Amino acid sequence: MCLNGSGEPARARKCGDSAQEGVEVIFQTYGRRFSGAFFAGVVLLALSACAGPKPPPLASVSDLEIGRYLGEWHQVAAIPAWFQQDCTGNTTANYSRGEEGLIRVVNSCDDRDGGRKQSEARARFLGEPNVGRLEVTFLEVFGFWVWPAAGDYWIVALDPDYHWSLVGEPGRRYAWILGREKTLELEKLKEIAAVLEAQAYDSCALLMTSGGQDGPLCDLVR
Repeated sequence: MCLNGSGEPARARKCGDSAQEGVEVIFQTYGRRFSGAFFAGVVLLALSACAGPKPPPLASVSDLEIGRYLGEWHQVAAIPAWFQQDCTGNTTANYSRGEEGLIRVVNSCDDRDGGRKQSEARARFLGEPNVGRLEVTFLEVFGFWVWPAAGDYWIVALDPDYHWSLVGEPGRRYAWILGREKTLELEKLKEIAAVLEAQAYDSCALLMTSGGQDGPLCDLVR
């Protein structure tokens, strides 16, 4: 576990983040004096210092009905992602049927300039369409969607009535709690937090982002 300056656990940071920052400082200070092989060794040592047990494979739903999943979802909570850094709130995702069996994705959010930011993508299943394992790409070149640039979109848990969805990816770097409404009842959030912990996620890494709620999910469900 990584610690912050006060000696307390750093909730939303990973050991790998600190290791990477340390390597960057060393490189900036001494980079011109040593060979690339030396720095390869530094990187391996830094990362191995924080290496822990490998998390179990991430679960995904196996009874997905994509027709019921389509439509608008509100982001209720999320692990902060670099590609959402310009969003200030009111984040939504709208899914509809696209061309050639793909799923059209339109993400929207309020931006720092007071406007509405929108980005379009395509999603496709990695296997059978009832299994909640998809990949999403936002990169389009000359009318073609570039799948090597896609990211994982795994539906880890789903409300039986499709009122909420928990989305993650195998590396546990990102996660989103989506709802048909902007807020979810506390009991539902507790249920989702339990799923997160069972799937080797840190529920404190998810920040509330909708309905006037803020702060880590773990604080809200205690």
